[in-house]
Amino acid sequence: MTAEARCVWDAKAGLGEGPVWLEDGQAVYWVDILGGRIHRYAPATGERRTWTMAEQVCSITPRAAGGFVAATRHGFAFFDPETGALEPFAAVEPDRPGNRFNDAKADDRGRLWAGTMNDDGSNQPTGALYRLDADLAWRRMDDGYRVANGPAFSLDGRTMFHNDTRVRRVYAFDVDAAGGISGKRVFLEFAEADGKPDGMTVDAEGFLWVAHYGGGRVSRFAPDGRAERHFNLPATQVTSCVFGGPALDVLYVTTAAQRLDAEALSRQPLAGGLFAIAAGVRGRPTARFAG
Repeated sequence: MTAEARCVWDAKAGLGEGPVWLEDGQAVYWVDILGGRIHRYAPATGERRTWTMAEQVCSITPRAAGGFVAATRHGFAFFDPETGALEPFAAVEPDRPGNRFNDAKADDRGRLWAGTMNDDGSNQPTGALYRLDADLAWRRMDDGYRVANGPAFSLDGRTMFHNDTRVRRVYAFDVDAAGGISGKRVFLEFAEADGKPDGMTVDAEGFLWVAHYGGGRVSRFAPDGRAERHFNLPATQVTSCVFGGPALDVLYVTTAAQRLDAEALSRQPLAGGLFAIAAGVRGRPTARFAG
């Protein structure tokens, strides 16, 4: 497609990730995992704010009670943007010290789904998928990931999309009312030229948007897996996306500067920036964690 990906914040993020849109406040929040930062951008005013954290924050999800739940390197915490405080409440995977959390998202029932990834350079499938419930109890739901990424949910909530970035596969699961998952199957498989599937979101028409890490674009896929459209970005490491704006018709896309040498960065000076695209469709409000 020909719509321009406009850089709205040249943040130079090492690993920009996990954008979420808050309708109250009309702002997009996102993280720089490698930089230890949480960012907030309000498009109506251009206001930017950054919190620098003492602990690595890998994703944030808004809470129904206010503030955010964060997936940190090794567990879950509450983040209060008013004070900047990070309050850990659950340690996860003490038996897997080479892992860290990665992407996370709440479903429409208020449950948080978060994945971990191998971060010790061994490329072993030590990552897993977790579900955090409103009572703050967590459980491991699936295992054997190298880089767990991008939870997203169908309009009826009965299908969850989740991927293993390293093996270039997006999976679909059946989800029951109690939060059980079954029927794991390959929904998409990326060719090497496509890059690797990263963060995802589902729009108001039920189409899945996927960021192409190493592929320099974000693509829209029909419920049957057909590629329907894509938008190119001036950065190869495209990491995630979310719909925002008053009409939820602007796609905000995060990117990364990691793994780019000096020559590549000279050709991609906006790598690590936050981009906005008039995507031609509307998204859905960001779901909130019920805990």
